[in-house]
Amino acid sequence: MNIKLLTGDDAKAYRELRLEALLTNPDAFLTTYEQEKQRPDPINFTAERLDSPNSKTVGAFDQDQLVGIATLTQERHPKCLHKGSIVGVYVTAAHRRSGTAEKMMKELIEKASSFKIEIIQIGVVTNNKPAVRLYEKLGFRVFATERHAIKLHDRYLDEQWMEYFI
Repeated sequence: MNIKLLTGDDAKAYRELRLEALLTNPDAFLTTYEQEKQRPDPINFTAERLDSPNSKTVGAFDQDQLVGIATLTQERHPKCLHKGSIVGVYVTAAHRRSGTAEKMMKELIEKASSFKIEIIQIGVVTNNKPAVRLYEKLGFRVFATERHAIKLHDRYLDEQWMEYFI
């Protein structure tokens, strides 16, 4: 498994994997498949996000196939520049439980220093036990639980907010 920083050149592969993530694991993301699918000029939009100086996205590759993605973003308010968030973590079903997500997370934690980030936060729905276990293994700790954080058609999901101090 090869972990590398993604750029605008990876936009097509990233978008395809992102759409898969939203379609197969809709409870794990705020953005819906329908929202992402309807985005105008999606490849250019994605390329701009991947090339943004305010975030870093890593991808996990099995040979030449992108099988995992995760993004670190820095807060933009001047008083909060010491904080960042990890978002959009996804690994294909065939590559789960292989250490792929852990490798991507470690890479983003390491990259946080280039932003001078001191605290990394991540939100995870409480019923995503494998993700919670992984983040705890990496040193993230729960600092809050938001009840009914996400409303789906007929139910709510609670979300745990976790933090990692660098």
